[in-house]
Amino acid sequence: MSNAKAVLEPAFQGAGHKPGTEIWRIEDFKPVPLPKSDDGKLQAESDSGEFWVVFGGFAPIGKKAVSDDDVVLETTSPRLFSISNGQLKLEDTVLTKSILENTKCFLLDCGAELFVWVGRVTQVEDRKAASAAVEKFIIKENRPKTTRITQVIQGFENHTFKSKFESWPVSNTAGSASTEEGRGKVTALLKQKGVDVKGISKTSVPAVNDEIPPPLLDGGGKLEVWCINDSVKIALPKEELGKFYSGDCYVVLYTYHSVDKKEEFYLTYWIGKNSVQEDQESAFQIANTTWNSLKGRPVLGRIYQGKEPPQFVALFQPMVILKGGTSSGYKKYVEEKGLKDETYCSDGVALIQISGTAVHSNKTIQVDAVPASLSSTDCFVLQSKNSIFVWNGTSSSVEQQQWASKVAEFLKTGVAVKHCKEGTESSIFWSSLGGKQSYTSRNVVPDVVLREPHLYTFSLRNGKLEVTEIFNFSQDDLLTEDMMILDTHSEVFVWMGQCVETKEKQKAFDIGQKYVQNAVAFEGISPDVPLYKVNEGNEPCFFRTFFSWDSTRSLVHGNSFEKKLSVLFGMRSEGGNKSSGDGGPTQRASALAALSSALNPSSQGKQSDERPTKPSSTQAQSHSGQGSQRAAAVAALSNVLTAEGSHSPRHSRSSPTADAEKTELAPASPHQLETGPAEDVRTEPDVSQEQTANENGGQTTFSYDRLVSKSTDPVSGIDHKRRETYLVDNEFETVFGMTKEEFYEQPRWKQELQKKKADLF
Repeated sequence: MSNAKAVLEPAFQGAGHKPGTEIWRIEDFKPVPLPKSDDGKLQAESDSGEFWVVFGGFAPIGKKAVSDDDVVLETTSPRLFSISNGQLKLEDTVLTKSILENTKCFLLDCGAELFVWVGRVTQVEDRKAASAAVEKFIIKENRPKTTRITQVIQGFENHTFKSKFESWPVSNTAGSASTEEGRGKVTALLKQKGVDVKGISKTSVPAVNDEIPPPLLDGGGKLEVWCINDSVKIALPKEELGKFYSGDCYVVLYTYHSVDKKEEFYLTYWIGKNSVQEDQESAFQIANTTWNSLKGRPVLGRIYQGKEPPQFVALFQPMVILKGGTSSGYKKYVEEKGLKDETYCSDGVALIQISGTAVHSNKTIQVDAVPASLSSTDCFVLQSKNSIFVWNGTSSSVEQQQWASKVAEFLKTGVAVKHCKEGTESSIFWSSLGGKQSYTSRNVVPDVVLREPHLYTFSLRNGKLEVTEIFNFSQDDLLTEDMMILDTHSEVFVWMGQCVETKEKQKAFDIGQKYVQNAVAFEGISPDVPLYKVNEGNEPCFFRTFFSWDSTRSLVHGNSFEKKLSVLFGMRSEGGNKSSGDGGPTQRASALAALSSALNPSSQGKQSDERPTKPSSTQAQSHSGQGSQRAAAVAALSNVLTAEGSHSPRHSRSSPTADAEKTELAPASPHQLETGPAEDVRTEPDVSQEQTANENGGQTTFSYDRLVSKSTDPVSGIDHKRRETYLVDNEFETVFGMTKEEFYEQPRWKQELQKKKADLF
């Protein structure tokens, strides 16, 4: 105790020996006893001047006011609303899973919490409308702004959501013991009634991918496949289509006709996981050469083994991935590394696993020919010299068993197939696998990740890819002068506008690969994700599904400004006039209205937002812009009248090719407006240069430091919406990295974005 007392501060010595409360205050890191006269005073009281002087005096602290957002709602009986075209409709029935349609969105109102259920095949526009409808619902029902809203995607419902329904059947397992028992009783009853119950006790358990078929390419087309060997493509015979060796690379071209009878192309190159680098590079070069020979019309994709998209798998019935390779590059690699060549041979031993059965997921894979590869949930095809077996697991579905028989016939045509159920295998079967051994039955759950698609614009700066997301995107955001990236998590598209230079289009895969490398780290996508490049006007169905797509827009040619004019003047392609006899008069009326608008200066303000902004330096240039607009309108009216004359039977077309050529050269095309001064449509600034000069001693250009919005020495008498126009040319190029002409040739949204970055907005 003596040692303990020795280390106490002098102020603490004797503490606890006196009755009552003792208080110390810390000053300069030392305890100072508080006098009894200060007992009972708090620093928050009004006479504690040392504290309140910092705030300018004492102020009483009021109690928190209770607002509507502080109201805690009670959980109520759930109400389910279907959402169609932004309108809510109450589903006045017992809540069951079967009510939820995959093409709709639903709102589940539980009082304290709202759930928005989204079907997996709903359009982006439907989802946007659903969000807006829920916001209106909250306002209409006088719910607090803090009401919790949970979005639920079909197939990924949580337990809380499911518990609100009277019934929610489980479809991802083979069934519990009680379910199996009940099914057995039903089977026995049907047998007594004389019903054939063969196979009825087995339930077909579809994988998540099999539930909802994704957009697939139209059937009935021409399929061509080439295998790459020594930088040369070798065409596969028809009977070999569908066989892919993991040590080889392939180029696939599918030519088909879409719903509107347009010839379309699906061009891809497939890379086996064990293929050599030389074959991979050759596959890309050959695929790219084919793409160029078809004038860039096909969608060109890169597909890695194991990441085949549904539309690729659906081309082959069946698709079988085999071990080894046939190319000389693969054979040389195996020999140099001293590896065993496991290439599939038609008279050797091979074990093929059957899992998916839907048209878009029926990919089968060769696995190691050992008992450990077997699984009770799947079917397998065992090939042994001249014999072939189909092994059916006890939990496999009827569809899997049927598909296994088809694969067996595909691998060994004309050979009798021997069927055996799990547990009834013959000695020949086990000897082919190296002897009977135990194995573990496993149910592999497909790795399916559902995520909202994202659309990005991008720029390359010093070799570094910078992307900017476009939220709530639509088809209108696909500008013909730009290249954009659409990331759906399962696929990545590089979309290329018609007005993009050819040399830039050749870089599409490099840009896409840069994005994939970044997205692997930040978005969690696979480095082997399918990568496509798509030209404007040739978008495939599996790209269009992420938009509310209007195919007629691809018939209008020209840059974004010209397409805006075509909408303004009511111009249509000749394809549109074929389906509607009143197309000509509509164009004429629109052109007359446009001419009237051009002659009336007061109407220009309403149209200026639809055009790229190019500031005028003088009043004369502004008048020139008005004259150009008037000339463009007159030319449009004249061209419409000329086009009407060309609609006579003498000018009818006989082939799709000629049809396309006439569409491009049609007199009413917006390309007619791309001549002379009509292209340079300028808008008049709010502040004239004379006014600016008068207020700044005759000066009309200023330094960047004085023009920025946060300048400490701002310029007066300028149009603050067009600060960049007052920069001298060389400083303009320093700030924006381009000339003024190049800057104003960009879309308006890009101009505004760059002005914001430069603080000239």
